[in-house]
Amino acid sequence: MPPATAHAAQSADCPSSALCLYSGQNFGGELLTFSSLTSSGTCVSLVDHGWAGRVKSVTNTHTTSAALFPSDDCLGGPSRIDAGASIGDLGSFVPLSAWVPGRTN
Repeated sequence: MPPATAHAAQSADCPSSALCLYSGQNFGGELLTFSSLTSSGTCVSLVDHGWAGRVKSVTNTHTTSAALFPSDDCLGGPSRIDAGASIGDLGSFVPLSAWVPGRTN
């Protein structure tokens, strides 16, 4: 699981109200960005997007928490990413799905 405390630094290329996943540690490498089209949020399979085993760091610019899961269906012990938080190194945690917070009006 990722460290309990998130890093204060985050990548400047993560847009507002998005969950940004990076293929490199410390927000480097390729970027995959998700935003929910619904107010309730959505589960996204990283396997379906070709990102299984690729996520090394994450930034959440939403105003509510997001989560990464070790399963492909947002089940199991999640790793919470607080609103406005970033984690520069997920360590040995390998997320296979992500809960993307709903949009706020």
